[in-house]
Amino acid sequence: MKHLKENLILVAKGFVIGIANIIPGVSGGTLAITLGIYERLIKAISHFFTNLKENIKFLVPIAVGAVLSLLILSNVIGYALDHYPIPTTLLFVGLIFGGVPLLYRHVKTEKKSSSNLLIFFITFAIVTIFAFLKEGNFSVDLSNLNLFGYILLFIVGMVAAATMVIPGISGSFMLMLLGYYQPIINTIRNLTRFDDLTKSFMILIPFGIGVLVGIVLIAKLIEFLLEKYEVKTYFGILGFVLASVLTLIYGLFGNSFDIVQILIGVVTFFIGSIVAYKLGDE
Repeated sequence: MKHLKENLILVAKGFVIGIANIIPGVSGGTLAITLGIYERLIKAISHFFTNLKENIKFLVPIAVGAVLSLLILSNVIGYALDHYPIPTTLLFVGLIFGGVPLLYRHVKTEKKSSSNLLIFFITFAIVTIFAFLKEGNFSVDLSNLNLFGYILLFIVGMVAAATMVIPGISGSFMLMLLGYYQPIINTIRNLTRFDDLTKSFMILIPFGIGVLVGIVLIAKLIEFLLEKYEVKTYFGILGFVLASVLTLIYGLFGNSFDIVQILIGVVTFFIGSIVAYKLGDE
């Protein structure tokens, strides 16, 4: 019964992380941190074959949750953002904000040296700059791919994976800048509708392999940083996370402010905060 509960909690965390990777501006890495599984996730990926049985037991429920969220909510999230942008965005602001106390525990007892603060402000600035970049207003054509096109899909998958793992930088936002976001989302939608399965798999397999390779490579880099420079790395992560909260809020200013949506948004913010705080302590 205890193992079942642990697995269900991991599935729930994976589900939240999967949703984050659908939404431009939300980082799966950020939510992995606020949900309290980031460091363990990095180690499990980086040393997958070292302790294979335990790593599989940890990673499979997270992967199941993430895949379920992608398959179930790829249409719902887009609709929610189009019709209810304030409550939807504030839900994710809450999910990030609710995990900040957990993250702050890693740095609160450390001396706020100039180098630590500099790292914090640099990572904060990087995410803020990303927020001011214009989203890609073009989409690549994946209808007739040649060998070069498949190689590009693999490389784009690696780049997207790196930004999914790095806190504060959204993989879906990076896909938008590169022009691959809408084609990939449309391919996932076609797969869930069982439309043109052969074409969908031909697109998603090289992209998925690129994602896996990118995740492993960046996981090894982050593990090295956490082992050698743990405090400085967490100061950097804190900068990424807090900046991502501000950039999500900044993105709301282009919307018309409906008082009902604002009130609902306050509720969804607190729901997100409580969910992140509770899951982060599990």
